[in-house]
Order: sequence, then C-alpha cells, then structure tokens
Amino acid sequence: MANFTKKAIKESFVKLLNEKPLAKISVKDIVEDCGINRNSFYYHFQDIPALLEEIITEQAEELIENYPEIESLEKGMEVATEFAIQNKMAVFHIYNSVNRDMYEQYTMRLCRHVVARYLEVAFKDANVPAEDRELAVRLVSCALFGLVYDWLNSGMNEERPADIKRVCELCKGIPEMIIERSQLNN
Repeated sequence: MANFTKKAIKESFVKLLNEKPLAKISVKDIVEDCGINRNSFYYHFQDIPALLEEIITEQAEELIENYPEIESLEKGMEVATEFAIQNKMAVFHIYNSVNRDMYEQYTMRLCRHVVARYLEVAFKDANVPAEDRELAVRLVSCALFGLVYDWLNSGMNEERPADIKRVCELCKGIPEMIIERSQLNN
C-alpha cells in the first residue's frame, strides 16, 4: 500500500507540475488530486522539494539503468531529452523555479552518464590515461549540457533537438583524436 501511495503522490505532482508553476503547487493540491490525507504525504516526503528531488533522481537512475552502454552521442541525447519533451511544461516550471539547481544537477548527471558510457566504448582498447579520459568526459559533458540549456532557454524550440543531434554527428571522431593526442603526449 505504501508504494502505491508514494507512486500516486509522484504521479499527482508531475500532473500538477504540467499544469502550473512549482511555486503554485501546495501539499494540499497534491493530496486532493490523489485522494489521500496530508499525513500520508508527510509520511513519504519531508516537503515538496524532497518529492521533486526524488522524482528527478529516479528519472536519472532509470535512464542509467536502461542504457548502461551508449553507442552514440545522438542516441544518448535523444534518450536524455525524451522525458523533457514528454513533460515540457513540468520541465519549464522546474527550470523557472527556485529549485532549478536540482534540475541542472540532474541534467549534468545525465549528460555525464551519456558521455562516459559512450567514451568507455570508444576508449575500450586504447591506452588513454585516466586523467585524459576524465578530461574528455568533462569536456564533452559540458558541451552537451550547454546545448541542452540553450535548448531550454529557447523555449524548447522544436528545431533544437535536431541541432543537438547534428552537433553530436559533428563530434564524431573526437574520441579518436583524444586517443591519438593522449598517446603522443605519453
């Protein structure tokens, strides 16, 4: 029963988040929407930011679990932006809230996962020092994070995912270049 209630709270919250800004959602709204009492809400969550953090963390964990290996940056970014597209208003409401930093951490974590898994495959048989691998992951993660935030700043313009995909296509060969330069300097 507890898992059912917790799931109902999360679903109600996401539904409400798709309807109105985060600051306008109260515990009362959530419990009325899912037909429980306030005590049930507080049994599962300390407050709304704790609920938001759990949902964001679960989404990140689900993506990481479902895609342990990523063969292309394009596929990784497609998967990472899928939730945002499906919940466009919710994402905007979080993005424009005081809890924006939570969403930024989530987005960076997803970008980092996508890049790290992709580069693991690319660097599999290469003799690249751990420091260079980490720098490559940070470089490409930050670039993708910037593209995602540019997309959010544009109002999630429908053309931007195609731009992100194109940038990923243009980045093909970067792992090989990193491997080559890393080996030259060692």
